[in-house]
Amino acid sequence: MGDDRVVTESVRGRPTMKDVAEAAGVALKTVSRVVNEEPGVNPATAARVTAAIERLGYRRNESARVLRQGRTATIGLVIEDVADPFYSGLSRAVEDVALRHGSLVLSGSSGEDPRRERELILAFCSRRVDGLVIVPAGTDHDYLRPELDAGIAAVFADRPGGLDADTVLCDNAGGAHAGVSHLIRHGHRRIAFIGDSASIFTAGERLHGYRRALREAGLSFDPSLVATGPAEQAGPALNRMLSGDAPPTAVFTGNGRITVAVLRTGHRPALVGFDDFELADLLVPGVTVVAQDPVRLGRTAAELLFRRLSGEQGTPERVELPTRLIPRGSGELPG
Repeated sequence: MGDDRVVTESVRGRPTMKDVAEAAGVALKTVSRVVNEEPGVNPATAARVTAAIERLGYRRNESARVLRQGRTATIGLVIEDVADPFYSGLSRAVEDVALRHGSLVLSGSSGEDPRRERELILAFCSRRVDGLVIVPAGTDHDYLRPELDAGIAAVFADRPGGLDADTVLCDNAGGAHAGVSHLIRHGHRRIAFIGDSASIFTAGERLHGYRRALREAGLSFDPSLVATGPAEQAGPALNRMLSGDAPPTAVFTGNGRITVAVLRTGHRPALVGFDDFELADLLVPGVTVVAQDPVRLGRTAAELLFRRLSGEQGTPERVELPTRLIPRGSGELPG
């Protein structure tokens, strides 16, 4: 016990394998064999090493181990906003897949800022991540070419990037088309579109779906019924539309945050929102939504990334996941 106390008190910072060897009175190689579960160690000696490991609180240096194998067992994830419920679902799915492959996830939010996105990605690359899942904020990703040439794999999720790389999307245009067509079938002819900035790929695709649904129904496109921008502008935009000479009888909202902003105005026109959100089914009437599956999106992107990391070759894939319309009452109000 006296020798153990001296060794323990001599340890500075995180215990090393050398500290364990001194505490157990064995060679460094013996500790290495026990830690890595290699054969050839006498059971009594192995028990003594294990006891020393527990007393000192030694933990194997996983970073050094995987670096010796040529991999860091980490991937980088860049999303728009970790506080957004959609992206939190996507992030958790990526983490679950990474965990199954023995990897950790480094994540960060770009805040829709292409410069911040670039800084995050290059910071992850400098830490030698094996791969990247990116929800792109911008369209210029030439800075990634040297990293891809060096062996880092990358998958774009939710939006396409500026490189010919694996991409996993949802059917944004098709989902918006289904939601607006649903309102038209319930007798609405003046349907507003309130969405995110049209420069964002998903928002632009949803606007295309809205316009296609109007065109196919023989309805004219009225720019005064369209508002795009941050969620905090959604309420004032709806108020302006409803105070006009020919107000809309229905609204299609472009994402969950905008749907909530519209509901907070207190107005209750017929409504279909893109993205499901918590408590949407408990409101009166319940909110009809076009639901996409962020968990499936994140899982599909991560699984594709790890297939590439395992050596799968071939031309880049573009996967488009379906959406589904969930009627709950707000989208079924008559026109």
